[in-house]
Amino acid sequence: MEAFSDGVLAIIITIMVLEMKVPHGDTLETLKPMLPVFISYILSFVYIGIYWNNHHHMLHAAHRVSGTVLWANTHLLFWLSLIPFVTGWMGENNFTTIPVVLYGFVLIMAGVAYYLLAHCLTDLHGKDSPFTKALGSDRKGKVSVLIYAIGIPLCFLHPLIGFSLYVFVAILWFIPDKRFEKKDD
Repeated sequence: MEAFSDGVLAIIITIMVLEMKVPHGDTLETLKPMLPVFISYILSFVYIGIYWNNHHHMLHAAHRVSGTVLWANTHLLFWLSLIPFVTGWMGENNFTTIPVVLYGFVLIMAGVAYYLLAHCLTDLHGKDSPFTKALGSDRKGKVSVLIYAIGIPLCFLHPLIGFSLYVFVAILWFIPDKRFEKKDD
């Protein structure tokens, strides 16, 4: 499961960078129109890196998987696989409302999918297991989904408000979650 997930995440990052088109021209001025695309790429690259880091640590703490866990993982990968599309759409349209809303929707769904995966693993390992104790209340995961839920409607006031909240969540998660590094089953 981990190797498959790592491969999918690597492909997602590759697709994102391949979607950035090389400008015609050899001056810095030719790069200026690409700035929104590059900014959206950076944020999405960071998000994929965050998911990979935390997924990696969580799976190393898990000692078994089930069919339910495999489907929960596939559910997470589905939402993450949409990130290249919404990244490109958001950047190509200079952070207009609907693309930023859809980007937030994909982020919230990925957050929910990660939460479900973690809780499928806790169900499998048992409520008194080191895995479940390491996960704890998952406050940061819950707060992240809440911030996305706030950011999406705020995009209708101004899309950069929602986008700023998405950046804020990425900053919250930028330092890898150490909960699973400390626990062994």
